[in-house]
Order: sequence, then C-alpha cells, then structure tokens
Amino acid sequence: MFSEYDVIVVGAGHAGCEAAASAANLGSKVLLITMNMQTIAQMSCNPAMGGIAKGQIVREIDALGGYSGIVTDKSLLQFRMLNRSKGPAMWSPRAQSDRMLFAGTWRHMLEQTKNIDFYQDSVKGIIVKNKQAKGVITGLGHHIASSAVVITSGTFLNGIIHIGEKNFGGGRISEKNSTGITEQLVELGFESNRLKTGTPPRIDGRSLDYSLMEIQKGDDEITGFSYLEIEKINPSAQLPCYITYTNTEVHETLKTGFKKSPMFSGRIGGIGPRYCPSIEDKINRFADRDRHQIFVEPEGFNTVEVYVNGFSTSLPEEVQYEAIKKMDGFKNAKMFRPGYAIEYDYFPPTQLKHSLETKLIDNLFFAGQINGTTGYEEAACQGLMAGINAHHKVVDNQSVILSRDEAYIGVLIDDLISKGTEEPYRMFTSRAEFRTLLRQDNADLRLTEKSFHFGLASHERVEKVLSKQKNVKEIKSVLQNVSLHPDEVNGYLQKINSSCIDEKQKAIKLVLRPDVNLEDMINEVPALNNKFRHLPKDSLEQAEIQIKYERYIEKEQELAQRMSTMENALIPETFNYDRIAALSAEALQKFKRIKPRTLGQASRISGVNPSDVQILMVYMGR
Repeated sequence: MFSEYDVIVVGAGHAGCEAAASAANLGSKVLLITMNMQTIAQMSCNPAMGGIAKGQIVREIDALGGYSGIVTDKSLLQFRMLNRSKGPAMWSPRAQSDRMLFAGTWRHMLEQTKNIDFYQDSVKGIIVKNKQAKGVITGLGHHIASSAVVITSGTFLNGIIHIGEKNFGGGRISEKNSTGITEQLVELGFESNRLKTGTPPRIDGRSLDYSLMEIQKGDDEITGFSYLEIEKINPSAQLPCYITYTNTEVHETLKTGFKKSPMFSGRIGGIGPRYCPSIEDKINRFADRDRHQIFVEPEGFNTVEVYVNGFSTSLPEEVQYEAIKKMDGFKNAKMFRPGYAIEYDYFPPTQLKHSLETKLIDNLFFAGQINGTTGYEEAACQGLMAGINAHHKVVDNQSVILSRDEAYIGVLIDDLISKGTEEPYRMFTSRAEFRTLLRQDNADLRLTEKSFHFGLASHERVEKVLSKQKNVKEIKSVLQNVSLHPDEVNGYLQKINSSCIDEKQKAIKLVLRPDVNLEDMINEVPALNNKFRHLPKDSLEQAEIQIKYERYIEKEQELAQRMSTMENALIPETFNYDRIAALSAEALQKFKRIKPRTLGQASRISGVNPSDVQILMVYMGR
C-alpha cells in the first residue's frame, strides 16, 4: 500500500506543514501523517500571526521560501505594524487571521505542492534500526518506510485536558491525544518531561456590547509578511479588534474557583508559559493590580465566534462564565466553549543537534512544541529547518544551520540546543544580541540568497532581492551626491518643525535627522522626486534605515565578526572532557550532556562560566 518515502512528517500543525513543504520543495518524496485531515494547520489558540519578535520570524520563514507568510497575507482580517514609535529593530508585523481561511489556505498550498502525500492516521512508534530512524508504525498497524522522520506532535503526546476538577485525554478539545511515541523514545534513552499551556473561552460575538470597549483598528497601509506580491485585503475591509479589562469583581469571582483549580491543586505538574499566564495565575501573582487588559479578537469574516485574548483559564466552567460576564461589554455574554489547560510531553531540546536531528537516533528530527517552545511562529520556523535538514541528511548528509547573527531562527534554535528550557520557550527581541541586524525589513537581504544556494528559495525571490539591493545602492548614491539648496528643502523642513538650512547641504545629511522621513522628503522636494519616482517603497525604506542606523549596524557587524572566531572553533564530537581536570563540576556535566558544537555554543550554556570556556580554549590549543 505504501512505497518508501524520503521524509515522513508526523503531525500537521504549523511545524509539520512547514517541514513537509520545505522537504518536498527541495525534492524529497514526503508523507505527511495527521490524525485528522480536517485540522491541518489549525490555529489551536489565538487567530493571529506575528507580533514582537514573532513577526520577524514569519518574515524570515518567508525569505527562506516557507509558506507561513504567504498563508497569513492571504487570510488577513487585520494587519498592524507594532512598535512604529521605536527604532526599526523593534518594528514587528502582526496579523489577525480568519481562522478557517488560514487553515484552508495552508491545506490548499500543501495539496498544490509536488512530492507531498497525505495519510490520516495516528503514529504509535518509530521504526529504528542500528540507531537510525527508518520509518513509522501507525495506529492501524502500517509499517511505512522512510529515510528520515520529523516528529511535530504539538500538544498531543499523552495530552491531558483540564477544566476545573475534570480532566480527560486529548491533544486539543474534542481531539484524542497521541500515545506510544514518548514511551518508545524514553525506552531508547531519551529524557522527557511535561509542560502545560492553555486557551481562553470562546464567546458568541452577537452577545457582546462593543460600545463599552476600546476599538483597535488595523493600519491604513498593509505591509504584510511575504516579500512576494501577494494580493491582500483592502485596508478599509479590515475587521476591528477591541480592548476591555478585568476588574476587582471579576477577580473575586475567579478566586471562588481556586480550590478547584487544577493548577493550584497540583493536578497539573507541567510548567506553563511565563509570558502568557492564565488569568487565575495573573491575579494570583499580581494581587496588587486591579485590572488586566483583555483583547477581544474576531475569529473570522464568516463567524460570530470571538477569541478572548488574555483570559486563558482552566477554572471550572461555571466560574469562567460568571467571571467573564462581569467585564465591560460582556454582561450578556454567551459562551461557545470554556477555556481549558492542556498538559503534554516534551523532550528537552539539549538532546538535539543544531540541525534539529536527535543525538541518540540518526535521521530522527524534532520540531515545535515537542522541543518545549510555544507559539505558531516558533513551531513553524523549526519545522522549516527540520524539513530542510531532513532532506539534506538524506541527499548529501549536510546540515543547514543559521547563526545567531543571521536570523532570529538561529537565535531560537541555538537557545534551545545550548540552554534547554524548563518552561514553554517564547521568542523576544531581547533574546537576540544582534537585533539591529535582525530586522523584519531586511530578512530577504539576509536569507534569500543563502536559501537559493541550498535549493529552497525560488528564482523569483532572488531576482526581487537583487533588484532591491540595486535600488538601495542607487538611492544611497544619489543622496550622497545631490546637494539641496535651502529654497528647495526648507519648506519641507518647516512643515515638520525641523531646523532650516542656510546653505546647500547633501541630501544624505538631512536624511540622518530623526524627524526626516525619506519618502515624505522625496514627495515634497521636486529635485528628489524626479530622481526617485520609479523606485518601490520598500527600497526607499531600506535605504533610509541603512543610512540612519549605519553606525549601529556597523558596530553589531564588528561584534558579530569578533564572536564568529569562537563560533568557527569547532569542538570534535569525540572530545573527552573528563581529561580536563580544571573544569568546574557543573561545566563538565553540561559539556558531556550537551556536547557543544563550537566554543561559542559552549560559552552560552547555562551554568558555564567564562573561566570554563577559557580552560577549554587553552586545552584545545587556542
């Protein structure tokens, strides 16, 4: 019934979809196995993509040739560029998506991708021979052979759903959990642990009074996520979100359910996400706060279902219902379904290589929440890289690894592999030491040519990048050489309350002013308008950022170059750390367990001191 595949992907969430697409587009014959064909790319939690640091990840996925940015642009309800008041390193695109359109678009794109087959079944185990993954065993008893296996199990591994004192097995509400994989992997020598996450109640939007809430509209201009020309929603057709708040009455009502809370009673052993806590956790940890912000988000164009972002909870259903009705605008709220917590197995990611291949079993890759991450974007980028590396492991035994100064994806994977995580890992801009280099606007310049060289990014993408590079160079050259007379530019400078000039000045010097916007100046100054009329907006924005932040960018590039010395100092896989008597006990233990690939990675391992790294450098003859 089944032929042999190059790559089998287990699970069709965000990680699994990107893994299947990337491996297939590189030329591998792929089988995507999911327990339910109707829930491919399901947005299990909030119907949104992007946000701070997460938006940068989606743009990097797109620049590399992944699908998440395209799917998001095609299913937009609303788009906002966050942090516009800050520097460009902090700008982060975020989109509300139509939940059903998002999943449907993903499925359609996968079905249009050559080399992907689909099969609906559970996976009970992995075929392992001579410490190599050779395929999977399904719930129906099929033994399906492959050269590599990518596990993207999400929250399904031994998942348990909690609502108050009730609990039952499940990977999502009304969907069964997955058993067998954890038990087999532990038997093979892997370490596993438990994490938990949660989701809020879903509400009937017809029962809400939006006049009592703050409206939150989308941007007048929709930049989107993909660097390709994707047709997007008209800005005027965007749906608004709303903001409301909890209050002391809400808090007191929630407290009446604390005795039955699975989180406080100890029935949940897994650690939840620190940066996205449940509402009961928030009012318990921040008892001095009288209110917490709640975002009221539409689920789609053709549904009245509403997502109550910020009200994640596992309290008894009746407590949830009574509490939520006490918020402004929710007095007559009708609940579609209660919020719940889910506890599931994960495998500490220090057991992986940077390629996301496991250290214990060759040709076996993990991606997504199985590695301890939270969020669609974090899962999707891991899936993309796991798919790429699974393909290359089969074809040429090579690995594609992004460094910390190349991509947020590189930061995320290095953090997981080097430091591990004991709580659901979420990406923040603060985790990236080179965030001035890793902006959302330049992901294509950073990554597309590299992706093209290893076979994923298309000719179309590379041509657009080369054209953008040429345009930016031309813009900077013209601004460097054109001198503007006071009569030409002072009208614009007065308009923006910037100091006028008394003599001719190079245009590039004026662009350095923080209050000067290059596009506006071009529109107001005929001498510039004539020269730049034909150039696209993204090239103008890129040139302006490079000009304004040139010194900061150069400093980070110099720092990255200095640090690359340690990153290029490879540690042999067979290195015997026991021979270094001067290492601290903790460093010795961590080095032996994690087996860092380079001195740079060794230096980032939690608990390892600089002196330990220096000792290691000396011992290696450096």
